[in-house]
Amino acid sequence: MLGLKKKILEQLRGAVEQAQREGALPPGSLPDVEVERPQNPGHGDLATSLPLRAARAFRVSPMAIAEAIASRLPALEELEPVTVAPPGFINFTLRTRWLQEQVHHILSQGEAYGDLELGAGQRVLVEFVSVNPTGPVHVGHVRGAVLGSTLARVLEAAGYRVTREYYVNDSGSQMEVFYRSVWIRYQQVLGRDVEMPPGGYMGTYVVDLAREIHGERGDHFLRLDETEAIREIGEVALERMVQAIREDLGLIGVDFHVWFRERDLYQDSAYQKAMSMIRNGGYVAEREGARWFVSTALGEDKDNVLVRSSGAPTYFASDIAYHYDKFLTRRFERAINIWGADHQGHVSRVKAAVVALGVDPRLLDVIIVQMVTLKRGGEVVRASKRTGELVTLRELVEEVGRDACRYFFSARSADAQMEFDLDLAKRESQENPVYYIQYAHARIAGILRNAREKGLQSEEGDVSLLNTGEEMDLIRKLVLLPELVETVSATLEPHHLAYYALEVATAFHWFYDHCRVIGEDPADQDLVRARLKLVEACRIVLARTLHLMGMTAPQRM
Repeated sequence: MLGLKKKILEQLRGAVEQAQREGALPPGSLPDVEVERPQNPGHGDLATSLPLRAARAFRVSPMAIAEAIASRLPALEELEPVTVAPPGFINFTLRTRWLQEQVHHILSQGEAYGDLELGAGQRVLVEFVSVNPTGPVHVGHVRGAVLGSTLARVLEAAGYRVTREYYVNDSGSQMEVFYRSVWIRYQQVLGRDVEMPPGGYMGTYVVDLAREIHGERGDHFLRLDETEAIREIGEVALERMVQAIREDLGLIGVDFHVWFRERDLYQDSAYQKAMSMIRNGGYVAEREGARWFVSTALGEDKDNVLVRSSGAPTYFASDIAYHYDKFLTRRFERAINIWGADHQGHVSRVKAAVVALGVDPRLLDVIIVQMVTLKRGGEVVRASKRTGELVTLRELVEEVGRDACRYFFSARSADAQMEFDLDLAKRESQENPVYYIQYAHARIAGILRNAREKGLQSEEGDVSLLNTGEEMDLIRKLVLLPELVETVSATLEPHHLAYYALEVATAFHWFYDHCRVIGEDPADQDLVRARLKLVEACRIVLARTLHLMGMTAPQRM
């Protein structure tokens, strides 16, 4: 299907050029040629509105343009003869025989079906989650985690070499506050009468962390002077929080190739090199006792502080150094950042900084993930029942499971706010898309097990026997997977996978309800073998789609 769309595009351009040479159409440049899937299946499998878009430039009616183009399109083995429809569409319908043969193609590709070579091995860095290691991962972070890991899987399927990275913010004022908070709680565990300073981390997890450290290290840190004690206990707390984050994300199948430490930017001189580079480019100014990035020279509304009057670098300075490391040290050919909604205003200045580093800003994509609202029984869930604080990832997984987390967080576009219905996510019924999709796979697995037990083989199945409307509709869904991988890798919108999985499951259930797969009549065995081939092809596509979404494909339910 993917190659077919490109072939149609080429032939459309060729038909227009031929019509112009022959005088059937006036000379003139074409608008962008697009081939899309019509909303009404009765209009074919593919269609183009090129005649409508070219009418103004050619000063010819859309229907006349459509007829001129359609009459010059060569026949393709994949397509029925093209048709023209008012007010100026050219419609393309797939041949039944070609669709039937796609079952064999899917079976021959197996688990590699949907894999493409679009990326040609291009190195892409996907950086996501990257929350400060000052507390556990909570629900607000999970959406970006699922989005990033799903996108990485799809990009890998599209032929890119993907590195998944977590940026550990282990420097700066927030970490110092966290270290001191752990130190205070540690002293309290040992009976000291000390109070948490304003702005400290008050969560119960800090108390738990202090108790764990005391259980392993006793009163070791009390024997140090306070500065050294805070530094040492802070290092222990940092590593424990990073490990806890790693383990929590693992509960939903999210892992990383690289856990990049912010402090390494300073130790490995990336920070100094990045600052020198933008200074030499004329993008640094000294004023008000601070050092500024002259963002206004690159179209920004205001300049941004790089180094405060105290001499401490800002988070923005670290971000510049981090992107220097991404593009100029590690030489990634493309970088994708997935940030929370609170970083919306940060995007343009980071893009400006990338320009100042001499990097094409088109090589950096920033996806902003909007907020999530949890609901239970129609009411908004604002806090954990257990602690009275934010609901953590671990609590969410314990309640609804990994697959529900991944599906529901994948099912909405990143730029749309979403509600996560906890009751729906746990429901074992067709209302729950996770249950409905996975039940389709389990049902397929059951059919194939039953066939094996009966000694039924599909190898000799004749796919030309697959010609009912339900069979054709199912095949039409199955052949869309490669095109979907291309679309998601181009748009960076993995929510399309969730819709596709639901469509495939729906098409399969409809097929199963109307087409008996395993019959008892010996005269039906040829059709049985053909339908078993179709069922196996559906299994491959559905399992592959679930895999791309990081979900399991159950054999039984």
